Amino acid sequence: MELLLAKSQPKSPLPTSPLQLPLRTFLVFSSLKFKRPGLIFTLMSRIPQKYKGIIFMLLAAFSFSLMGGFAKVLKSSFNAPQLVFYRNLIGLLVLSVSFIRIPVVQTGGRLRLLILRGVMGTLALYTLLYNILHIPLGAAMTYNTINTFYIAILSGWLLKEKLGPIIWICIIAGFGGILLIYKPSVDFSWKYHMIGLLHGIFSAIAYMSIGSLNKHYDTRVIVLSFLLSGLILPIIMISTGYLFHLPKDDFFFPEISAPHGIDYLYLLALGITALAGQYFVTKAYSNDKAGIVAAIGYSNIIFSVIIGIVLGDAFPDLLMWVGIGVVIVSGVVISVFRKS
Repeated sequence: MELLLAKSQPKSPLPTSPLQLPLRTFLVFSSLKFKRPGLIFTLMSRIPQKYKGIIFMLLAAFSFSLMGGFAKVLKSSFNAPQLVFYRNLIGLLVLSVSFIRIPVVQTGGRLRLLILRGVMGTLALYTLLYNILHIPLGAAMTYNTINTFYIAILSGWLLKEKLGPIIWICIIAGFGGILLIYKPSVDFSWKYHMIGLLHGIFSAIAYMSIGSLNKHYDTRVIVLSFLLSGLILPIIMISTGYLFHLPKDDFFFPEISAPHGIDYLYLLALGITALAGQYFVTKAYSNDKAGIVAAIGYSNIIFSVIIGIVLGDAFPDLLMWVGIGVVIVSGVVISVFRKS
């Protein structure tokens, strides 16, 4: 097996990079997976049932953290809209194979909500990747978890869900933790803070729409709405900028940039780790209680802090660690109490 893998690898080494080792591991893992696909499923089947949800969620959190790491490595070559486009293009290619092999069975009838889910999911990815490219990875991923607080608020407002005093205390404490992480005079400006807060709103709306859509659409169609939106929106914004000669920026009207050399491998890794994260999230929620799984998902912050430090982010100071801790504890309590 080792000889076979050695022959299949390119002769020239990859360029030096902080993510060189994870990328090599990713390539070797991909080779193993395609040569002996049964090995992966055998290993998964041997996990005790009572631990499956936890392990799958840890794998999902690690996959999403790696996705953020690969995005950060690509920041010198691409901006957020371009990464959204390429990430969704890879996802669409993989999903297309699924549509060819397994036909869609659904009732439909909620097209507007489906479009809303796609647009909100795309805006959430836009804002997440934008912050990943501009602020420490751990901080960006902490903003990624505040959708829990927005979902709780929106559930109480729109769905008339009763929120007890403990949940309200945790919501307030969670946003307080974000303020501890956000230090405009030291780390980053108000712009990134507001983008992080907007990300939480977009993400919360996208997640809440899935509950209704699952009753009417094949899960792959719901994912497809997000992937297509993530392809169409960047094309519209890029085309608008060129047609009307608008000033180019890295968010609304970006430049066109094609991959070169090692970029192809990093983009592939970005797309595959994102898909792996989505796959493991689905497996986690189907194997354990939602509250427990959601709580374990906060490990994403810890993984992201570690990967960010490896990539050159500053080690978080005491105040930021306190803020991260407050967000994690508040989110875990809300997840467990709401789902129980």
